Amino acid sequence: MKAITDALLRKADRSIAVAKKLLPSEADFAAARAYYAMFYIAEALLAERDLRFSKHAGVHSAFGEHFAKTGLMDPKYHRWLVTAFAKRIAADYGVEAEITTNDGVRSISRHMIFLLALAIS
Repeated sequence: MKAITDALLRKADRSIAVAKKLLPSEADFAAARAYYAMFYIAEALLAERDLRFSKHAGVHSAFGEHFAKTGLMDPKYHRWLVTAFAKRIAADYGVEAEITTNDGVRSISRHMIFLLALAIS
């Protein structure tokens, strides 16, 4: 495993730990941190292939191209990443965003499944 991959996975672990602490009172911030946990995992997978991107859209697109479309990972993980990104945008920038505790729990649960899929692939 490359050093950058290890660093990104540690960041993912820290992000999800913070997300769990924020629930249930701060569901919007929890959903945002859970997104970042998934994002860091996607970045780590791409880094192992020497692929680095400066924008979220680049990571999303490359993850879909290199892992979902090729069948290396179930395409649902790409959909989950994109959905979590939309929730993160709503949580961070939407003044009246309706991010529920269930949204936060769902994001955290999906992160855990995402991480498990990484471990077994």
